[in-house]
Amino acid sequence: MTAVTIERTNGIIRELSISRKLSEGLLSGLNFFAKDLYDVSGCKTGAGNPDWLRTHEVASKNARAIDDLLNAGATLIGKTTTDEIAYSVDGVNHFYGAPVNPQYPGRTSGGSSSGSASTVAAGLADFALGTDTAGSVRIPASFCGIYGFRPTHNRISLDGVVPLAPVFDTVGWMARDPSIMRKCGEILLQEASSGAKAKKLLVATDAFQYIDPDLGAGLAEALSRIKSSFPSIEAVTLTPMGWDGYLDCFRIIQSFDAWKTHGEWITNVKPAFGSSIHERFDFASKVTDEQNNSAIIEREKIIKQFLHLLPPGTVLCMPTTWDVPPRVDAEADELLHHRLSNLKLTALSPLAKLPQITIPIKFRSDASTGLSFIAGQHDDMLLLELAEQLAPIFQKFEADRFPR
Repeated sequence: MTAVTIERTNGIIRELSISRKLSEGLLSGLNFFAKDLYDVSGCKTGAGNPDWLRTHEVASKNARAIDDLLNAGATLIGKTTTDEIAYSVDGVNHFYGAPVNPQYPGRTSGGSSSGSASTVAAGLADFALGTDTAGSVRIPASFCGIYGFRPTHNRISLDGVVPLAPVFDTVGWMARDPSIMRKCGEILLQEASSGAKAKKLLVATDAFQYIDPDLGAGLAEALSRIKSSFPSIEAVTLTPMGWDGYLDCFRIIQSFDAWKTHGEWITNVKPAFGSSIHERFDFASKVTDEQNNSAIIEREKIIKQFLHLLPPGTVLCMPTTWDVPPRVDAEADELLHHRLSNLKLTALSPLAKLPQITIPIKFRSDASTGLSFIAGQHDDMLLLELAEQLAPIFQKFEADRFPR
């Protein structure tokens, strides 16, 4: 294949020669972008870092997830930027900039699937592939006012996708339309829609108390509209001792695995990183076996807790993010504060290996935030179908609360 023509606009990468589809199917007529962690035959995968791009070869085949979507009739129209090696949820790339957030101009789009969220929110594609390790689909989806999904860990092949920390990494996707989210799920999860409905709703009261009050009030009102859709509802407290435990456990395991995955390349190549990414890999290089083993023991307790809490048919509701996104030009300390505050919420699903969908809910006339539903392991399609079932209720809620 000849050299690929690349455009970079506001941090969005368009590799213009890769537009293609393989056949007709459930996704015929739909266009999508893929985060620049996914291999596309004939193109180099850049992973958001010039030294990664320089030191890796042109891909000889597509990532498995991309082939599955192409075989279902979807058309790949380009690739999108990512935070470096996906090791951030900020959405600000030191080398390539920050993709525009169409919902919050001047604020970050969230990361690390920043470009994917930006393109979908701007209407440039019907859906986009991202990856989610710590919240890298869910946070940008919440910030940009779209749907985002993280599946059960290991449910979808990551063949041909640049890893960050395989112990938590997943394929993920985003769209503006819940029916498109569900169709993508049928293809990527290889599971037909069944029309199943959730039997029980758990509401994480401490999570709603944790977030910004303006967001919390809007989400609580939206939540009141859907309670009649569930045969049973129960309020639960997820963290009686606070939210730091999830974050601390997650951070140690992720860091240890990230260094295990990339430490040799970093040591040999000595790549240039933005300061925050450099700091994270430096921290990762110092995590000990003992620290990691202790965190793994804590993780096993969390997995057991949620296996008990979320039997088949039960879903948990909580906010996706802590606040509106920070400004693109925010100081490093402010970005770090936002990052850690959000990760306290988003670390739960990867730790417990659970699927999670975030749904955009307006909390004021011109802005939305994410309302999340989490299910037990392998109840992925239940969540995707639930989002589609609840969409008309949320649409009416928004029309009633913000009449034109």
